Amino acid sequence: MKKLVKGLLFTLLLVLGVMAAGCGDNKAADVQKVRIGVSGAAEEVIWKPVIDKFKEKNVAIELVVFTDYTQPNAALANKEIELNAFQHHKYLNNEIKKHGYEITAIGDTMLSALNLYSKNVHDIKDIKPGDKIAVPNDTVNFGRALSVLQAAGLIRLKSTAGSTPELNDIEENIAKIEIVQVDASQTASLLPDVAAAIINGQFAVDAGLVPDKDAIFQDGVQNYKGNDFINVIAARTEDKDKELYKEIVKAYQSEKTKEIYKKDFHGQYIPAWDR
Repeated sequence: MKKLVKGLLFTLLLVLGVMAAGCGDNKAADVQKVRIGVSGAAEEVIWKPVIDKFKEKNVAIELVVFTDYTQPNAALANKEIELNAFQHHKYLNNEIKKHGYEITAIGDTMLSALNLYSKNVHDIKDIKPGDKIAVPNDTVNFGRALSVLQAAGLIRLKSTAGSTPELNDIEENIAKIEIVQVDASQTASLLPDVAAAIINGQFAVDAGLVPDKDAIFQDGVQNYKGNDFINVIAARTEDKDKELYKEIVKAYQSEKTKEIYKKDFHGQYIPAWDR
C-alpha cells in the first residue's frame, strides 16, 4: 500500500513538473520579438525607455547595430529585422528607387542638426564681407548647408531651388561671404582658418563642440522644404499597418525622447514628429 501511495505521489509530482515546464515554455513563446536596425551604439540611450516599456507588454525589442548604411534596408527587406531607424526620407526614397525595396516610413523621428560653428566670431552678425565659410562638399550636405546659410540670413536662394540646392541656386549673396567646399570630415579642423564652418553632427561632437552651446547658428526643421531630411522609422510595406509597430512609433515620439535628445545629445537631434 505504501509503495502504491509513493508511486502515485511520484507520478503526480512528475505530471505537475511537466505542466509547470509547459507553462514556462508557453510564457517564453508568448514573448514577441521586434528587431530594429540602427546605426551607432548611441541609439541604445534613445531607445532604452521604449525597450523597457514594451518589456512589460511581453515584447522584446532588440537593437541591431549596423556600421554600413547599405545594410539596414537590405536586412529589413530580407526579413532579418522587423523595423529600422537610421535614415531620412530622402535616403529611403533613393534606396527604394535604386533597389526596388518595398519599405515604407511609418513615423518621423528627428532631424540631425547641421549647425554653424566658429572660433573667430561669437555672433552671426559679426560675419563680414569676404569672410570664408567652410561647408561639406557632398551633394546632400552641401544643399543642406546652403539652406542653413539662408536661414542664418547670409544668402538668399531662388524660390525654385529644391531640397538640395546647388551653387547656382543662390540668388543673392547677402553677406558677400566666400563659400569654401571641403570634405565633411575637414570642416571642424578648418575652424581656426575660416570665419565659420557648417559641421555635421558626429564631426562636431568628435571635435569637442557642444551643439546647444557652441553653435553661432542652430539648424532647425523649419529651414528645409518638405521632409527630405527628417529621419524615420521604417517597416516593410506589407507590415506598415501592424498595430504593434504603430505603438512602438508612438512610444518613441514622446516627451521622454525629447528629454534624451536635449540632455544626452545637447540639441544635436531635433524632434521632428510634431512639427
